[in-house]
Amino acid sequence: MNMATDPVLAVLGYLKDHHLVLTTAESCTAGCMVALLAAFPGTGEVLESGYVVYSPSAKKRLLGVNAQTIERYGLTSEPVAWEMALGALKDSDANVVIATTGVAGPSPTSGVLPGTLCFAWAFAGEPIAVFTRTQRFFGERAQVMHDGAVYGLTRLMHYHERWLRGERA
Repeated sequence: MNMATDPVLAVLGYLKDHHLVLTTAESCTAGCMVALLAAFPGTGEVLESGYVVYSPSAKKRLLGVNAQTIERYGLTSEPVAWEMALGALKDSDANVVIATTGVAGPSPTSGVLPGTLCFAWAFAGEPIAVFTRTQRFFGERAQVMHDGAVYGLTRLMHYHERWLRGERA
């Protein structure tokens, strides 16, 4: 596939063109973003690392997510995605992070409907910028995970452009 037809390949090209080095902090997408990128040669130039942090304890231990944030907002929340992104950014040599947390399905969890995913895109700089968004996806669990991963990757370009214009949240 070429860049015009494969959105993940377009993201790979964008990362290279803008000298961005990516780390992911994935919960509900379980490493799908890294796997999608790694399917293409040249990913090593732009991918620093990927965290798969399913449990609350892993989010706290590996990414520094505050227990009070989880308690107050729940695991599927933009504040948790925000803290996951910041933790991954601080712990890596990357200059951009995409974080995901949510419920892939098939059943609701803690009152959160299946397919509800929270994202954060963080960009290094002074000051650090973090953009968040909640999106709902439909389909079987594997489809939700895939679609969420593609969404997280392809929206990176949009938020990077906003960051370049000076927006910070």
